Amino acid sequence: MTKAIGVIPARWASERFPGKCLAPICGVPLIGRVVAQVRKAACLERVLVATDDERIADVAAGAGAEPVMTRADHPSGTDRVAEAVAESDAEIVVNVQGDEPLIEPGLIEALTQALSGDAEWDMSTAATPIRDAADVDKPSVVKVVWDASGRALYFSRSVIPHLRDPSRRPEGTLHWRHLGIYAYRRAFLERVVNTPVCDAERAEALEQLRALHIGARICVIETDEEGIGVDTPEDVKYVESIIRKREAGESGAGT
Repeated sequence: MTKAIGVIPARWASERFPGKCLAPICGVPLIGRVVAQVRKAACLERVLVATDDERIADVAAGAGAEPVMTRADHPSGTDRVAEAVAESDAEIVVNVQGDEPLIEPGLIEALTQALSGDAEWDMSTAATPIRDAADVDKPSVVKVVWDASGRALYFSRSVIPHLRDPSRRPEGTLHWRHLGIYAYRRAFLERVVNTPVCDAERAEALEQLRALHIGARICVIETDEEGIGVDTPEDVKYVESIIRKREAGESGAGT
C-alpha cells in the first residue's frame, strides 16, 4: 500500500492576517479545525503541521497532529512542507493549506488515489467550476486548463481559455478555478523546491508553474468544493456562518 502523509504549512507572519492560524473559528483555533478535517482522510498515515511558531505547534499537537518545527525564512509553504518531510519515508505528500477549515477529506483521498493508482503522475491538484462570471477576470482567482487525460497544461491569473467569439461559446463549464491543494510524489517535491524560479512563475507569482516548467505531469481532479479559505479577519465571520449552517443542518437531520 502506498504510504501517504498530510502536511499543513502554518506560519505566524501572514501579511494580511498575522497569527491567523490561531484565530478562533466558532471557538476553535483555525489550525485546529484544519487538522480535524485532514485527520478524517483515511488515506493518510500521519498528519503533520509544519510551522515556525511554538504557539501554533502547541495547538496543532492538541488537535491530534504532529508538529514539526521548520525554519522561519522559507519563501513558500511548499518549501516548508519539503523540510518537514525530509526524513520521511512516505511516497506521497499532500500539502493542505493551513487556512482552509472546510477542506473536504474526500478531496484529499481523491488526490492521493490519483497518484497511488497511476505511476505516471508526479503531482495531483484540484479545480472547481467558476460559477460567478465576475471571478473569471479576477487575478486573485487562478485559472487552470488541462488536456483530455486530465494533465494540467497551464495555470494563470489571466482568463484561460480566452473566448474569442462569445456567440460560439461551448456548452458546459469553460473556466475552472484552481484550488491550492497538492499531492506530490516525495521525490518530485524535492526536485521542485531545488529548482530555481522560472520566468513564468516570476511573472504570475504561481509556484505550480515551476513544476510545469520542469515537465511535471500534474493530474487535475474536478470537484464541486469551493476551497473557502481565511485570508483576512473579515473572512472569519463568513466561514463561521457556513459552519453554523452545517451544524444546524446536521442537528436538524437527527431530530
